[in-house]
Amino acid sequence: MQIEIFNQQQDLSIDEKSVQNLVRFMLVELKIKCDEICIHFTDKDSISNLHKIYFNDPTPTDCITFPIDETAQDSLYRILGEVFVCPKVAIEYANEHNIDPYLETALYVIHGILHLLGYDDIEEKDRQIMRKKEEWCMNRLKDKKIMITPKYANVL
Repeated sequence: MQIEIFNQQQDLSIDEKSVQNLVRFMLVELKIKCDEICIHFTDKDSISNLHKIYFNDPTPTDCITFPIDETAQDSLYRILGEVFVCPKVAIEYANEHNIDPYLETALYVIHGILHLLGYDDIEEKDRQIMRKKEEWCMNRLKDKKIMITPKYANVL
C-alpha cells in the first residue's frame, strides 16, 4: 500500500513516517483495502482556497477530502483518495481547548479518511455516526500508542 505524504506547511513539525504508520494502522483496523492514499498537510491560505473553489466557502477548515476510487475491484489498482489537512487550524483549536495539536491533527486525518470511506457529517444523524467512528478510531490509536509526532522526535 502506497501512502503518500505531502507536507506543504510549516506551522507544525510533522514526521511523515508517523503519519504513514497511523494511516496504515487505521486502514487495517477499518478493514479497508486500497493501493494508494494521499495525505496533504497544507497552510491556512491553501485550505481556504480549496474550500472556496470546491465548496464556495473562503474560510479555513480542518480538512477537505477528494475520494477517487469508491469501490474496490480485485483486478484494479484502487486509489482511495486525497485528504487535505490544515495543522494551523488544529493548533488554533488545540490552544483554545487546551489539548495536544498533534492529537487534533491526527483526528483531522482520521476524519478525512472516514470521509473517503463515505461517512458524512452534514446531517445530525450522520454526524453522530461519524463522531462515534472517530472516537473508536482515536481510542484504537491511543491503545496502540500510534500518533503523529514531530519531525526528528525519535532521533537521538
